[in-house]
Amino acid sequence: MATVQGAPSTTHEVFNQPPPLTGHNVFEANRPLVEALEREGGGWAREQVSALGARDGSAEVQEWARLANENPPRLRTHDRYGNRIDEVEFHPAWHQLLGVAVESEIPSFAWRHPEPGAHVARAALMMLCPEAGVGCPVSMTYAIVPALRKQPEVAAEWEPRLTVPAYDRRFVPAADKAGALAGMGMTEKQGGSDVRANTTTARPLNGGGGGGEYELTGHKWFCSAPMCDVFLMLAQAEGGLSCFLVPRFTPDGERNVFRIQRLKDKLGNRSNASSEVELQGTWARMVGEEGRGVPTIIEMVNHTRLDCVLGSASGMRAAVEQATWHAAHRSAFGRRLAEHPLMGNVLADLCVESEAATVTALRLARAFDDPEQELFKRIATAVSKYWVCKRAPAVAGEALECLGGNGYVEESGLPRLYREMPLNSIWEGSGNVQCLDVLRALAKSPETFEAFFAEIAEAAGADARLDAFVAATRDEFADPDGMESRARRIVERMAKCLQGSLLVRFAPPAVADAYVASRLAGDAGLAFGTLPAGTDFGAIVARHSVAA
Repeated sequence: MATVQGAPSTTHEVFNQPPPLTGHNVFEANRPLVEALEREGGGWAREQVSALGARDGSAEVQEWARLANENPPRLRTHDRYGNRIDEVEFHPAWHQLLGVAVESEIPSFAWRHPEPGAHVARAALMMLCPEAGVGCPVSMTYAIVPALRKQPEVAAEWEPRLTVPAYDRRFVPAADKAGALAGMGMTEKQGGSDVRANTTTARPLNGGGGGGEYELTGHKWFCSAPMCDVFLMLAQAEGGLSCFLVPRFTPDGERNVFRIQRLKDKLGNRSNASSEVELQGTWARMVGEEGRGVPTIIEMVNHTRLDCVLGSASGMRAAVEQATWHAAHRSAFGRRLAEHPLMGNVLADLCVESEAATVTALRLARAFDDPEQELFKRIATAVSKYWVCKRAPAVAGEALECLGGNGYVEESGLPRLYREMPLNSIWEGSGNVQCLDVLRALAKSPETFEAFFAEIAEAAGADARLDAFVAATRDEFADPDGMESRARRIVERMAKCLQGSLLVRFAPPAVADAYVASRLAGDAGLAFGTLPAGTDFGAIVARHSVAA
């Protein structure tokens, strides 16, 4: 049958779809984060944090994130003439995103403004990192500074370059750039988390020793962001495993031997280049004492572990934003999705988990500001990284389901978020590593136990259910038999004690009661959306929703 001339080409009207979630300030809309920034001592930086929040909520930045992930980096090992160059090419959107992050002082804020609350303010900035992929070089550039300070003359050369809020994408010697970025290479094929199994060797030049020159030969199985200007790596020196600074260019301005063998084809974090690298007579300088490589680089690792917590909390918040926004604007069976009691339960449960992660992350950041909280920081970092990062994939998966089939489609952005979520649990030590680290800390420094539970005791007497859960958790340590096999159970309970204490003290009653009832008193199932009847779902969801 012939088409009728002049008939309309459309078959239906598009309606009952939520408007795009753009143009809002992602910081100001995140009430738990706003409150935590003030409470934990970083409120003096609110204007700067809010400015980044406004930038990140723009359609422009969201489009950059999409483009950077849909056009992943490409490795160029050689130029057209056959010369080895070992360069990685990124889509222009990647450079735009990294420029926003660096110029907003996410890597440098804590070192440029060394006053109380600086790490808290920087943590809030990190939670607003414009794209998960750029979070890797941003985090490592932030975290390398305390490790470099183990070798003052090396820090004096590199810290000024790494703390300049200027992104310079050129591949030239760092001394010629407006600012520099740092990376890290620890793991090798045969060892993974067991870095003491590393086989890369370090040969001293002109005597070696702390600050001295070396040549490295070996490989790194995971070297993230290989286009950074400088890296910390571990290698075996005569006196044992040691830490080394490896720049992309040697002091005479020549390209260092830094052979990028291939880029990893990863589940997520696709905008960021993760690589395998081979070293052959690669120029390096020792940082810290010979044979003390792990204690030296752990200064960097601890700060990146904080960022794993922050990144997971940030991802949870992004998932909650999408789910609550969709449910507020989409109708089904005669009313808004958010008005259905069961959907209200699911959304509220997601909101509670997100708020618990946020208050935990910012409280942990405050411990990085205060040397007197070293014992708490030592154990709370591993506890928080284990639990917050473990919860993130479940939150993203449930939020995706709130959008139904629309959430499963790449254009929604939630599949990309879902793929990102497992990374923080793996990076800088997987779940088992964190749990064993807690046991190691308790065995080496028993006073960390009381420091951790002293923080929790700040809420003592406020909720009998919390008090009972804390008492039962402390009892877990009375029986040393099988402690390692029970480590995940113990650390999970420790994390819930901490989150429960923080929420009882600082969250609205509806949020705190929902958390205690479902996570501590056991009145909930394993899936989200099983909060007890009588929970004020509407109040919780309203607190976490972006205003229409």
